[in-house]
Amino acid sequence: MNPIEWLFDAQLQIGTQTILWREVIGNAFGILSAVGGMRRKVWAWPVGIAGNALLFTVFLGAVFGTPNPVNLLGQAGRQIMFIVVSIFGWIQWSRARSSSAHIAVAPHWASNRTRILLGLGMVAGTLILTPIFRALGSFEPVWADAWIFIGSLLATYGMAKGWTEFWLIWVAVDVVGVPLLVSAGYYASAILYVFYGAFTITGFFIWMRVQRRGTALVDRQLTGTA
Repeated sequence: MNPIEWLFDAQLQIGTQTILWREVIGNAFGILSAVGGMRRKVWAWPVGIAGNALLFTVFLGAVFGTPNPVNLLGQAGRQIMFIVVSIFGWIQWSRARSSSAHIAVAPHWASNRTRILLGLGMVAGTLILTPIFRALGSFEPVWADAWIFIGSLLATYGMAKGWTEFWLIWVAVDVVGVPLLVSAGYYASAILYVFYGAFTITGFFIWMRVQRRGTALVDRQLTGTA
């Protein structure tokens, strides 16, 4: 059996529960990507893309004939969205790092207008996607799947733009994502979502601290006290 076949078929048996190793590995890549994002490292993007590719096959259980025949279309669809937006973020951070400052991204607050648009986007996107996902046969409660999808889209885009608030969007995604994944039988992902939650809260405070240091440095330079 070659490594690709092993990765696709390997399973972990815990009691009566069967968990795919690619679900565990895909989520591990996601956590590693979150750590890289917290440290503002460009490699966070390609690592995240690798995890997204694995998880896409996991959340279409009925399509790929996995032990858990449940389709979470929002979860599966967001992996494709992640890959697309991550390519954008990868390019954005790479360009910034190649500048004279050699910094991948400078954390900053989004404008009040952007915050309002993000909030409206979360609600409107969920309302629009819920009936679509339901018609396609996604797992109930479908609104939760839609919420996770649109929240993930906005959070990933916010990370690419360097908005410190993107971490808080991830918190909103995780709060809904954990109970949905448990009810759908994706226990490994649910457990790892709990770790995601810890990372997102930590990441928010780290980015906020970096942002404050950057603001203080600019203030000292402007006042000639650097």
